Amino acid sequence: MKHTFPALLLLALAVAVLFSLVAAAIAFALARWEGATVPAALSRCGIAFAAGLTLCLAVFTALDRT
Repeated sequence: MKHTFPALLLLALAVAVLFSLVAAAIAFALARWEGATVPAALSRCGIAFAAGLTLCLAVFTALDRT
């Protein structure tokens, strides 16, 4: 194991979280623009965050196994 592996792992996780936060913010804005209430928009925001993070981590896992 290389010495830079933990740093690269933390960087990849930070990028995944930031990507998921951006996707969640866009989902919240689109839901509010559509006229949804704040709780409904937050629900869509949470679903988008979870889906984005799951997708990023699945891609990272697939790349690690090759």
